Amino acid sequence: MSAVIQPDMVPAKAAPPRETSGVRLAVRRFLRNKLAVVGLAVVVFFFLFCFAGPLVYSTDQTHTMLQQVNLAPSGAHWLGTDAVGHDELGRLMYGGKVSLTVGLAAGVLATVIGTLWGAAAGYAGGWIDAVMMRIVDAGIAIPALFILLVVSAITTPGLTGLVVILGLVSWLVPSRLVRAETLTLKNRDYVLTLRATGGTHARAILRHILPNSVSTIIVAATFQVADAILLVAYVSYLGMGVRPPQTDWGGMLSAGLTAAYSGYWWLILPPGLAIILVVWAFNAIGDGLRDAFDVRGRG
Repeated sequence: MSAVIQPDMVPAKAAPPRETSGVRLAVRRFLRNKLAVVGLAVVVFFFLFCFAGPLVYSTDQTHTMLQQVNLAPSGAHWLGTDAVGHDELGRLMYGGKVSLTVGLAAGVLATVIGTLWGAAAGYAGGWIDAVMMRIVDAGIAIPALFILLVVSAITTPGLTGLVVILGLVSWLVPSRLVRAETLTLKNRDYVLTLRATGGTHARAILRHILPNSVSTIIVAATFQVADAILLVAYVSYLGMGVRPPQTDWGGMLSAGLTAAYSGYWWLILPPGLAIILVVWAFNAIGDGLRDAFDVRGRG
């Protein structure tokens, strides 16, 4: 006699696998980009080096110590000392903290301004869009470094002032990227439905346009941070950046330029390599994020 199969004895069907979210797909694609992962590791290293390093390797970066001027690297001073006796390794941490802080803050500020400007221009359309984007075109035609040099020659900006100035000269490119994204999003069904039900323009931008442009905004912010760090180095190298006793990597390059002719290579190579590595790392991260969020490239 065949056995009677009870309903509860039938094995339950396995639940269908949950569809991988867009964020997980983006993370997987990013992690497959080896250069982007290396760039992320470099950025994490320099943040730990500059912000946690002084807690382990404590040095005096305020007082002048003429008895230990331009000493070569040794066990006492791993990267030697500079022209006023400051430990070069500690100086590299101290200057990197300024460069990274100003670059990150200025990049975020530029991205915020550019995002709001571009979203407003693209959503408004018509003559408003034309006027707003002609302002952007005119600003792009003027080199940001020229504006920075003029402002630095007129006034002596502190850290906050430098962040604001960099943010105000660097928001133009993100605005164009976000505007292009807004032009494709504002005619989507969910935006049109919101407008038909009485939703405001601000609600459409803040609740629908910007959240759906987040990938473009993140990528733009990454490149803006790299550009801001480079601009800080340019201005400081020309002697118009932060004022002593503060310094950054560009200021260290400027201070060590004349000493390099005397063979004091340790005053040039460390800050120069730090700038190159950090700027490259942020650009590599930006490239990786752009590929990760590119829907057309997903298999």
